[in-house]
Amino acid sequence: MSVHKLTAGSGYDYLTRQVAALDATEKGHTGLASYYTERGESPGAWIGSGLDGIDGLAAGDPVTAEQMRALFGCGLHPLAELRLQQLEGPDLTDQDFQNVARLGAPFRIVDNDLRPFRVEVARRIAALNTAIGWPADASIAAADRARMRTQAREFFVAEHGREPVDARELAGQIAKDSRPRTQTVAGYDLTFSPVKSVSALWAVADPAVAAVIERAHKDAVKDALAFIETHALFTRTGPHGIRQVNVRGLVAAAFTHRDSRAGDPDLHTHVAVANKVQTLDGRWLSIDGRVVFKANVAASETYNTALEQHLRDSLGVRFAERPGTDPAKRPIREIIGVTHD
Repeated sequence: MSVHKLTAGSGYDYLTRQVAALDATEKGHTGLASYYTERGESPGAWIGSGLDGIDGLAAGDPVTAEQMRALFGCGLHPLAELRLQQLEGPDLTDQDFQNVARLGAPFRIVDNDLRPFRVEVARRIAALNTAIGWPADASIAAADRARMRTQAREFFVAEHGREPVDARELAGQIAKDSRPRTQTVAGYDLTFSPVKSVSALWAVADPAVAAVIERAHKDAVKDALAFIETHALFTRTGPHGIRQVNVRGLVAAAFTHRDSRAGDPDLHTHVAVANKVQTLDGRWLSIDGRVVFKANVAASETYNTALEQHLRDSLGVRFAERPGTDPAKRPIREIIGVTHD
């Protein structure tokens, strides 16, 4: 399992471009609705014990573009748009509209991060892409991007009135200028991927066996999420978040995909966990993300162990350690009988 932050506002593009658009980045911005129609992928589904506190949604309900935009884009109730349309009455107040749309405090969104350094780097990247016949906003190699940032030393001189003392000082300034402004964390993308032998067996098996493997994978994801809800899901209250308190459970959208960016079989699930949790007294606050990241390894091991158990119980397969190419890393446990080739 891997963990990545999702930011509010423009960070929502991550969900539509990579997670919900089949992990593809070369397509540019793709509407979330395209996810449901391209290449036969199944719709995302809502998951998590925290859904008990959200009127109108239940675990297993399909995810819609409007719901994702409201929750992950703005920090509102997933059904905010529908609830606002249904609100009626002659004496409605602004507070009435806020009550049906809000899920705690909306996300703070920073728009138009147009610092001169970032604008100049973007201009140079666009010029390079245009010169070679690519779209202006196409992604470029990391080495080319780093070279362009280093060439922009004139911004250091403009800010400090002198040349940098050494390469380290220049690199520090470039790193500072390259960072986007701090954004509110909208959620966390937890990605669950089985070992390669499981994906390979799933890909070549007959449909009935493949369905059993996929069910075992989804059950293992649920086991890992249950571990997180029990041991790693909290919020903080009080001055400067001094007090850590329990919450009712997570609210998440799960997307199961079936191939990698390279196009080979890769059964995996993205669980986009909203940065909204409900305290036992009913308040909606943000997740204590530090605990989630600290629990990454434990949750990952919970998934791996649960997957092995589900597959042993349902198919009778056995796992054994298989040394990797890096002797410094721990051997990976793969299915016995599924060769490296």
